[in-house]
Amino acid sequence: MLNKVVIFGVGLIGGSFARALKKAGAVRSIVGVGRSAASMARALELGIIDAIGVAGEPASLAEALRGADLVLLAAPVAQTEAILAAIAPHLDAGTVVTDAGSTKSDVVAAARRALGGKVAQFVPGHPIAGRETNGPDAAIDHLYIGKKVVLTALDDNAAADIERVAAAWRACGAIIHRLTPQEHDKVFAAVSHLPHLLAYALVDDIARKPHADLLFQYAASGFRDFTRIAGSSPEMWRDISLANQPALLAELDAYMAQLTQLRAQLAAGDGAALESVYSNAQHARHQWITAIETAEAPASQDKAD
Repeated sequence: MLNKVVIFGVGLIGGSFARALKKAGAVRSIVGVGRSAASMARALELGIIDAIGVAGEPASLAEALRGADLVLLAAPVAQTEAILAAIAPHLDAGTVVTDAGSTKSDVVAAARRALGGKVAQFVPGHPIAGRETNGPDAAIDHLYIGKKVVLTALDDNAAADIERVAAAWRACGAIIHRLTPQEHDKVFAAVSHLPHLLAYALVDDIARKPHADLLFQYAASGFRDFTRIAGSSPEMWRDISLANQPALLAELDAYMAQLTQLRAQLAAGDGAALESVYSNAQHARHQWITAIETAEAPASQDKAD
């Protein structure tokens, strides 16, 4: 049982964390902190949080953080350093801080700069779950059930602090995995950040065409499924793209090389080569879906602790 949890950013990710902890009976009190007074008021109205802390007021932050067991940063990654710097003077020795950012190397560097000697209290994390909706109204209590949460613990972290973060996510129904910050960023550049970039690029390209209305009129389920993630927060994905720039550029270059090869095969009318690529992709996707269904079926114990 956590006595007090403070969440910076009570939208889909932070709000769902709060709802899940409350549903599990794993927390007594949750304080929300955010840039938008309207969003915080809505989160309070919905019962997601029990109190509001004001980000720009040191006295309010100090009160919000006093006696907190756990602090979750669920704001865009570009805000991480500023938030950590603001809370550093008010952190009790027993408070553990974690985050939900989609990049980790930059977050760790920001934490070391902002927290200094208190960096051992920061356990970086990343829940692998989401939807294309935002704000407190998007928060649901089952978002993390059976989903992975990657912890990229620091050498500085105490085992008990890592376990406090892991236990909170387990209470939400999540499965804990472990990676280094560098491993994390390379993996997610390929399987998350690049797909978002591609989805945004495709929809933007269609929207800028002079006959965009006609194209969207006939876009059906395939286009909707492929571009679903382009409905995500542009601010958040701008920050993620820039934060993981080196790894994302490497993946984008590799993808562009693949497209160049496919274009050459198409231009040459090489049906056999095209079918080979399509078949390999289909087989790999079938294997991936089967592995997911097998791994997530139990959803009751950690996979990589």
